[in-house]
Amino acid sequence: MKLTSLDDFVWKCMSNGKYWTFWELKDCIQKNTGNYYGEPTISAAIRNLRKEPARVKYSLPMTGEVVTKKRITGGKGYQYKLIEKE
Repeated sequence: MKLTSLDDFVWKCMSNGKYWTFWELKDCIQKNTGNYYGEPTISAAIRNLRKEPARVKYSLPMTGEVVTKKRITGGKGYQYKLIEKE
């Protein structure tokens, strides 16, 4: 699959099964594409992964949650993880 959108890049990064912060995603995407995206834009891309078109495009489960989050221990914000299997 050719990666052309921010949603594609966020999905690609998160498809490794690990937890990610907005800042880690921002750094990974900037390093690999040369494009800078702020936290609100990355947050929107994560939300887009929950929508039906993204579930179909990336072969994500059609029901239930596809992104889980947990609070960063001893810090601010959350870490997000993509759930690819039902």
